[in-house]
Amino acid sequence: MAQQYPALTDRHRRFIDQQQLYFVATAAREGRVNVSPKGLDSLRVLSDTQVVWLNGTGSGNETAAHLLDSPRMTVMFCSFVREPLILRLYGDARAIHADDPEWDELITLFPPMLGARNIFVLDIDLMQTSCGYGVPTMDFTGQREMMHTWAAKKGDEGLAAYHHDKNRASIDGFPTGLPDPLS
Repeated sequence: MAQQYPALTDRHRRFIDQQQLYFVATAAREGRVNVSPKGLDSLRVLSDTQVVWLNGTGSGNETAAHLLDSPRMTVMFCSFVREPLILRLYGDARAIHADDPEWDELITLFPPMLGARNIFVLDIDLMQTSCGYGVPTMDFTGQREMMHTWAAKKGDEGLAAYHHDKNRASIDGFPTGLPDPLS
């Protein structure tokens, strides 16, 4: 059965640390809802009510665009191993970009990521667990190297051009707040 918590417990932190995959959901007041799967070593728990996650270059930048309109974010973890559990973190979030003052401190929390584009800070106001009985069990065999390989092949200039062309507006045409790397 679902249980709600005002803050992360030690059990929640251990559960988060064990997950290889999580999902991020955001929505602007108008337009499409976005749900993105996230992997790699890209999320850190900063406190009982705050997490940060590093976002690499992708085909869009929906999360950043949505947060400029409405700061709501949900992060969901679900266990694919023996013990079924789903953990959702609800709250308000904001995007940090490379030219923001917090970037230099926060980026050190993560291993180097070619094409790192945003860091998102989620201030959690509610945690909820649920059973996860309907989630299948699966074996983790490893993280994909394709994003790193793709970013390395693009190089700094290619990534800047990609951000300029593909990551400065959402699929609904909303600005993402990503600074123009070609200006």
